Amino acid sequence: MPDFGYKDVAPEEKTRLVERVFTSVAQRYDLMNDMMSLGVHRLWKRRFVASCRLQQGDRLLDLAGGTGDIARLAAAHGAQVSVADINHAMLSVGRGRMDAEGRVDGLDWLQVNAEKLPFADRSFNHVTIVFGLRNVTHRDAALAEMHRVLKPGGRVHIMEFSKVGLPVLGKAYDAWSFQVMPRLGAAIARDKESYQYLAESIRRFPDQEALAGLLQQAGFENVGWENYSAGICAVHRGVRT
Repeated sequence: MPDFGYKDVAPEEKTRLVERVFTSVAQRYDLMNDMMSLGVHRLWKRRFVASCRLQQGDRLLDLAGGTGDIARLAAAHGAQVSVADINHAMLSVGRGRMDAEGRVDGLDWLQVNAEKLPFADRSFNHVTIVFGLRNVTHRDAALAEMHRVLKPGGRVHIMEFSKVGLPVLGKAYDAWSFQVMPRLGAAIARDKESYQYLAESIRRFPDQEALAGLLQQAGFENVGWENYSAGICAVHRGVRT
């Protein structure tokens, strides 16, 4: 049964609850990310996109692309980016911002479910999903879809919060997550409950080794991961052969 934070819920209930969370926080999502991570998420994302080794003209599917952070960076590397998100409010924020900046070339914006992608087999050179996989109701279905739409030799890149390797840092991170983040959510996004869910969902998500196993089960090869900030988040990659 899928989890919504520390609660186990029916699949349709998780989808509905996650929709409500991101519709609620969309307008202040990026500001909250800056506050919660003290700006470090921007460094993680730049490092992540640089390490994808994108080539001019590569087709990239950015799932849970929301407000467009990854799309902006990937387009600067010459990729043709399809930004996909199940949540209309998040897409509206991202597209509105990019349109206002005049960033329209090489970008498509699509409201789609990661578990049922409307793309032909072997369509993309890369698939990315950043801080989104834990919100997907059926992760195995989403990973199988990522594998299906990649070209042979194409790569999946997943950045997600993970298991902290240093016990002292882990304790401090727990205190920040459960004491500070919900209060920031209440003060800035006017939504304490959504950021309580965020903290809980991170703890319920598979750790580095378990997520690597899920990628292998989905058919990916050469699966590996790299920890960022001692495992506060981790980047997993795999290849479709």
